Amino acid sequence: MTTTRDVLRVAQPPLRRFLPGVLWGLASAAAAVALLACSGWLIVSASVTDTLVTLNVAIVGVRFFAVSRAVFRYLERLTGHDGALRQLAATRSDLMRRLVPLAPDGISRTDRGSVLSTLVDDVEELQNLPLRVVQPVVIGSLTAIGSVVAISIIRPAAGLTLALCLIAAAVAAVGWGWLAGSRAERQIAPARARLTSALTDYIGSFDVLVAFGAEERARAEVLAADRSLRRLVTRTTSAQGASSAVLSALAGIASLAAVAVTAPTITDPASGAWLAVVALVPMVVFETFATVPLAASSWRRVHSAAGRIASLLPAELPAELAPDLPEDPEARVTIGAGVRLRDVRAGWPDGTGRDVLRGVDLDVAPGERVLVTGPSGAGKSTLAHVLVRFLEARGDFTLNGQDVHHIAGATIRRTIGMSEQQPHLFDEDIRQNLLFARPDATDAELEAVLKRVGLDEWLRQRGGLDARVGERGALVSGGQAQRLALARALLHDVDVLVLDEPTAGVDPAMSDALLRDLLGATNVERERAVVLISHVTVPDELIDRTLRLEDGRLIPA
Repeated sequence: MTTTRDVLRVAQPPLRRFLPGVLWGLASAAAAVALLACSGWLIVSASVTDTLVTLNVAIVGVRFFAVSRAVFRYLERLTGHDGALRQLAATRSDLMRRLVPLAPDGISRTDRGSVLSTLVDDVEELQNLPLRVVQPVVIGSLTAIGSVVAISIIRPAAGLTLALCLIAAAVAAVGWGWLAGSRAERQIAPARARLTSALTDYIGSFDVLVAFGAEERARAEVLAADRSLRRLVTRTTSAQGASSAVLSALAGIASLAAVAVTAPTITDPASGAWLAVVALVPMVVFETFATVPLAASSWRRVHSAAGRIASLLPAELPAELAPDLPEDPEARVTIGAGVRLRDVRAGWPDGTGRDVLRGVDLDVAPGERVLVTGPSGAGKSTLAHVLVRFLEARGDFTLNGQDVHHIAGATIRRTIGMSEQQPHLFDEDIRQNLLFARPDATDAELEAVLKRVGLDEWLRQRGGLDARVGERGALVSGGQAQRLALARALLHDVDVLVLDEPTAGVDPAMSDALLRDLLGATNVERERAVVLISHVTVPDELIDRTLRLEDGRLIPA
């Protein structure tokens, strides 16, 4: 999915799933038209005849069409929604599969509210393509054509007036909807994204906003975004209401026109029944045809949503990101002879094409502890993301003598793991946050690894593994979050552990103790290489050598 057309093609169910809903919907619409035609003919005929013999067919027809209309409508909803929802699930899965190679660095600089709105609201909007665009247009158009043909057989002039009114209704309603509501419809999704972004920032940073007295301004931004969205929705709804009014007026005009052209041709009471048919059929035809202008409105929203989804997915993976190679779940690469980087260049997919790392040379031996320092913005986090193959390393990068450029990133990350500067904690209990790293771990193993990282007492105070950590770890401190992240890395059992600013957000007085615990926990059972990235001073006894990152290159400190 790289273009709007590609997204729409994926969102439309295959014919074998889409066709049943169309056929049942067409049968339901035809039954509704036939029901009103039979009812009108029966009522008028019954008033001019003394016997029921000639009316039996119409009576049976009324009963049949009354029951079958509801049955066909149920089958239409059942099969139509089944096909649309199945395709929606496939579309969402395909979108996530295509987003995975971009994560985390390909989307980390994208507004969170926009990404969330695209993943939820825009993808959800795609189900309206088959349900509210294609299917209604097909059913409404075929029903209208069939009704015009049937009325033309009865009275050609009445069929002509019905056709003219339907054409006028399509042009007027669709045109009015485009003029009055198209701009608002295209703006609804971006406005919803702005509201989602404002809410996400407000809720996620509520404590900081209160602490700095900015909560009221942030709340005002949320309310302003909400008002903007409501205005757009109101404008769109008003345009749809006006279109419905136009259709209702033209439905009445069609009935009156049919009576006007048919009445002079009535020569006897028996033929008066056909006058009822040509007068009543336009009403039910317009009821079915009313979905066509609404489909035009839905199409604009669906097309806009598809465009935003396509914009989230680049046509090609940015050159700065490591390519998404096929993964062998059984493959494993060990540190062996160590990690080796030579003349490595790397940057972020920010569109500038600028290399943050320029000619980096690095060797990490098994069991070695290497400290990488440097000022903020020097590229320390860039180096960390290169090591775990989030960012592409242009140059020589080998692991145990094997070129990592020919190994899947997921395979590399089973050997080289990273504890991020701001580790992500899910709004779940402690157990689930750890099982994310190793789903088959027992409670005893989880408690043991928490003890290794110095969280055993904290675990008892919180009441065990069932204690929740809150949204994005709101119920734990910065140091506890780093320890939980290290526990996950230890459960993952990597050969090389990259610690990216583990003392960020931790009280300086506690940073040494945290570093001692973190580095001590890595070498309890076996020698594990550690690359510690930090801008703060680290006690000499905790590391083997220190390198400094300056001007995109590593030099001895």
